[in-house]
Amino acid sequence: MERRGRLRLPVALLGTWGLTRLLLLLFVFKVVVFPGPDVTSDVSVIYHGWYEVLSHGTFPLGDVTWQYPPAAALAILSPGALPFLDYASAFFVLACLADLVVLALLVYVGGRPGRSSLGAWVWVVGVPLLGPTVYARYDVMVTAVAVAALLAGARHPRLMGALVGFGALLKVWPALLLVGAAGRRAWAWAALTVAAVASVFAVTMPGAFAFLTFQGDRGTEVESVGALVFHVGRQFGWEGRVALNYGSIEFLGPYVRTVSTVALLLTVVAFGWLLLWRLCATRFLPHTLAEAAFVAVLLFTVTSRVISPQYMVWLVGLAAVCLCFRATSMTLPAGLVVVACLVTVLEFPVGFGHVVASDTYGMALLFTRNGLLIAAALTAALRLWRTTVPRRAQLPPLPDRAALARETQPS
Repeated sequence: MERRGRLRLPVALLGTWGLTRLLLLLFVFKVVVFPGPDVTSDVSVIYHGWYEVLSHGTFPLGDVTWQYPPAAALAILSPGALPFLDYASAFFVLACLADLVVLALLVYVGGRPGRSSLGAWVWVVGVPLLGPTVYARYDVMVTAVAVAALLAGARHPRLMGALVGFGALLKVWPALLLVGAAGRRAWAWAALTVAAVASVFAVTMPGAFAFLTFQGDRGTEVESVGALVFHVGRQFGWEGRVALNYGSIEFLGPYVRTVSTVALLLTVVAFGWLLLWRLCATRFLPHTLAEAAFVAVLLFTVTSRVISPQYMVWLVGLAAVCLCFRATSMTLPAGLVVVACLVTVLEFPVGFGHVVASDTYGMALLFTRNGLLIAAALTAALRLWRTTVPRRAQLPPLPDRAALARETQPS
């Protein structure tokens, strides 16, 4: 009976993954039409356009919507590995394969002593809640690299560092995975990998770092936490506008730069808190590395001036890694993230017109989704602190100065 129980769980996981991913593929291949705007146009139009430029050995220097580190070129060029498919179809297939890689890693780790299959279930359930957007962006590929890095971290810090460095050159945020790395080897290998890969791109492809100059004039993206100010402000006559700007729908107009600056300052505060945590933390458990990464990315997400729907894929992946450990304290924050995924698909793409219009329904969706993310970030940060930083009562008591003076007086 015990053996049958062990066999039934992977079958249930694979069956659920297969059915939900088949549905996602039906959506992106447009066999079944998903409600809302077409999310696959980013692949068939924007990514494919970048592919044509990148395949000629240069980055899209004249396109301000290219805002990615140089290794992102590999993700955009990857459909060329499947020449028997058109570009969009090949991309969707590769995104699905990356999804499967994450599942395989989580199932493998979840079967070890002291581990849990709950992490794999979080991935299986959380990803399809985001709808076809998951397979229409390259973030699932980046998440696969990040999950592999975290799962390798405890036993293979050099491999973790190399994967983190490569992931950071795919989309920057995987650099946050190093927050909880206790040793120097992971940091060193990450730095070496970044230096080596970046040097290759700098030498072989012009414009590898042009993306750094395409960020300064961005507004506040309509789905971000800071955008809630303008959604409410529009109800009271705020004179700004919504426009497609630098590849996303953003608020432009009075006070936008101020709100963006506040968001940046909050990001600095979040990093300051993470630094303080590192200085105070003394108890590093096997799951601390994953939990610290989850907290760091949550804090980065809620303080960013952009929260694109695909950002949720990162959080689901990191939450899944945390829940691979039976002793994790991140069960509640992970659950909040999964619920936020469901609300996210309701606001994009299903209800995106309501969000852009700042009507009651759109605002309710945004306040709910962003509220869930803020709650997850604060809860996760508090739990990370409590499990790794000793309380003052646990520290050795300070010496009694009067008693110490008496002891030191000559008899």
